[in-house]
Amino acid sequence: MRDGSYTYKLFHRSDFSAFWALFTDNLINLMVLAGVCQFVFQMPAEIVYGRIVPGAAVAILAGIAVYVGLAKRAAAQHGRDVTALPYGISTPVMFVYLFGVIGPIYWSTNDPVLAWQVGIGAGFMGGIVAALGAVIGPWLKRVTPRAGMLGTLCGIALVFIGTVPLATVFENPFIGFASMIIILWGLVGRFRLPYNIPAGLLALIVGTVVAFAIGEAKLSIEGVGFYPPLPYLGDLMAGIQYLFANPELFLVLVPVQIYNFIETMNNVESAEAAGDHYPVATCQITDGLGTMVGAVFGSPFPTTAYIGHPAYKRMGAHAGYVIGVGVVIPAAAFLGLLAFLNNLIPVAAAAPVLVFVALSLITNTAHSVKTDHMAAVTIAMMPHVSSFLIVKWGSLMGALGAVGVTGLPQLGDANLTAALLQQGAHFEGHLALSQGAILTGLIWGAIVASVIDGRFRNAGGFALAAAVMSVFGIIHGASLHWPELSGVSAGYLIAAAFLYIYPLFHKEDDLVNENVVVEEAPTLPAE
Repeated sequence: MRDGSYTYKLFHRSDFSAFWALFTDNLINLMVLAGVCQFVFQMPAEIVYGRIVPGAAVAILAGIAVYVGLAKRAAAQHGRDVTALPYGISTPVMFVYLFGVIGPIYWSTNDPVLAWQVGIGAGFMGGIVAALGAVIGPWLKRVTPRAGMLGTLCGIALVFIGTVPLATVFENPFIGFASMIIILWGLVGRFRLPYNIPAGLLALIVGTVVAFAIGEAKLSIEGVGFYPPLPYLGDLMAGIQYLFANPELFLVLVPVQIYNFIETMNNVESAEAAGDHYPVATCQITDGLGTMVGAVFGSPFPTTAYIGHPAYKRMGAHAGYVIGVGVVIPAAAFLGLLAFLNNLIPVAAAAPVLVFVALSLITNTAHSVKTDHMAAVTIAMMPHVSSFLIVKWGSLMGALGAVGVTGLPQLGDANLTAALLQQGAHFEGHLALSQGAILTGLIWGAIVASVIDGRFRNAGGFALAAAVMSVFGIIHGASLHWPELSGVSAGYLIAAAFLYIYPLFHKEDDLVNENVVVEEAPTLPAE
């Protein structure tokens, strides 16, 4: 620890660049959820911009206040500068709530208000589940190899945070490439820009200017006004009552919230790998309570410690960047500026920032795990590729129906599955891997890392846990169900039995992996 005169500065000049990156990340999420709720689920603008967006802003503000406090405490404990954990709406869970909870209610009842009520009810109950993750979070973090936790995050980063925005860049190359090259220069390459202007800010400005030049951006004050955050307890209770009257919705709610608290755990581990230590249980409780607060004020969408801490750490940020987001996002939400920004800033101008976050997370992971554990990181990423394929195959079928193609079989139809297999598309296998992808990735990453280290009982424990979860449909199942032994469940049991029993019949020397490279700890420079 440094001497007693050390004082942690909340604001550093690097926070300005980091602010634009995190602000853009949150802005894109809010733009997407507002667009889907308003134009897909036909929710009135009064609900979208008057309730959901302000409620999400309250949740973000509450969580950021806690994470700034945690950063100050961590800095005081370790006597050095730390980067606060980024915070916002969980992107993968947001889509699950949109199309797994809100969407089905709207499509079955054609009632957008009821869909919103059920959404905030689901958000509140889901926040309770997420907070309860604090009970097992510290233990799970202790027994899970870092390669498993970070590897499954890398899978999300690769396909959803990196590949999808990169595709957006290529769909709008004039706008996207103009922003992308600035992000590569200033954030990836870390070269200075004129007048030290933040790369994220310059990328947004240049992309927006190009969009104006080609007619893909406009100035509009439609929707601008004052939308104070208000509690909607009556609507919340109506949504919760509907959930308990239709308990099958919990089959979507519980697994996705398990995912959410594990995502928090993984992101805390990612921060630790970058050098900043935060209490995982406190973070999980914060994320759960933040989600519940947002639901009370009208937002259905869970909040979480974000992926991307290593990127902001690399920029040299302190806590000022999250404080800035905690001020600007609520101000924009309460004044109705989100609709204005939605018209002004094209998604292709902001997408390169997400590509940078994905690159940083994967690069940091490669530096923070043992070289031999990169095999574990790699296998942990693979289920997310399957998840991406299943999502896009579903989108393809939906698009075919939307353009009037009739007589289409449903995904999972036996004849269609057989035809796909003949074309080399392994639908059944990808479907199984996609169901609970973050858990599946974590489990297989942990198994591989434990086997490499010769920790066979630890590997067997993860295989046994996977067998139990697959029996109940938490992973490799469309929904929770009564215990049912499947081929995948039996496979996990066989793997667990091998890992527990086989080492008992061999000499200890036979179980030493002679091919593992023993890495020496890096030598610290003399001060």
